[in-house]
Order: sequence, then C-alpha cells, then structure tokens
Amino acid sequence: MKKNNIWYIIQLIAVLLITQGTVKAQSKNSGIEEAKKAIAANNAIYFEAFAKNDSSIFINSYAKDACIMAPNTPALCGPDAALKFFKRAYDRIKLRNGKFTTTALYGDGKDFVTEEGLWQSFDASGKMFDNGKYLVLWKKTPDGWKMFRDSFSSNNLPK
Repeated sequence: MKKNNIWYIIQLIAVLLITQGTVKAQSKNSGIEEAKKAIAANNAIYFEAFAKNDSSIFINSYAKDACIMAPNTPALCGPDAALKFFKRAYDRIKLRNGKFTTTALYGDGKDFVTEEGLWQSFDASGKMFDNGKYLVLWKKTPDGWKMFRDSFSSNNLPK
C-alpha cells in the first residue's frame, strides 16, 4: 500500500510540474502577444498623423525618453523629439501617408520588444516616394507600449 501512495505522490508532483511549466509558457506568450497587438494597433494609425496633420497622434506613439534615429542626421532624443521629427517630415519631406509591414518581433514581451519591418512613404497625391527598412525598440510604459528607439533607413540612394 505504501508503494501505491508513493506512486500516487510521484504522479501528482509530475502533473504539478507539467502544469506549472505550461502556465509559465502561456504567460511568456501573453507578454509578446500583448506587445504584438499594441504594435499592430499603433502601426495602423501612425501615418494618420500625417494624413490629418495631427502631430498628437504621432507624438503618442513615442515614449517620453525616445530617440528617433533617422538616416543622415543626428538622433533626436527626449520629450520634444517626436514633434521635431513630425514637423521635419511633414514640412520638409512632405510626408502625407505611409505603410509599415512588420516582418519579425524579438523579445519576451516583459519590458522591451524589438520590431523589424519594412516601410513605405507617400506624398499628398498618394505616390510612393521612398521605402526602406526599420528596427524599433518598443518599451512597456505605464501608458502602454511606446517606441523607445526608432531607427530606419531608405532602400534608395539620396537624391
């Protein structure tokens, strides 16, 4: 009878260990899934800022301590970085719309996630005038997932 009790306890411990591992795996996946949904939602409205000339949409995508690392220019960092970049892109570059395509996400979804992707930029007539690739380091903040480091480059030679 003691052998049956010992066997029962071993089975119970095995079930508990397997269940605990499953719960941990689900919680890890839920972190990255939460980040993935937040990034997709942000990417869906990001370029609306340019279509509507509404910098608040753009600014809301970035953490207050973000850096935007555009090609051929020093990085813009800090609370005013997003507004400075928005004005430059809207006024000088004449960006009016665009598209992001996420190709990969890296990380566990706890505090940071890295997004890799492709982008396209469109003018007021809807003509694509540039395209390229990007890496964005997303940061989980009290206000949700925000862009913390935004680095991108064109696939085209400068004009």
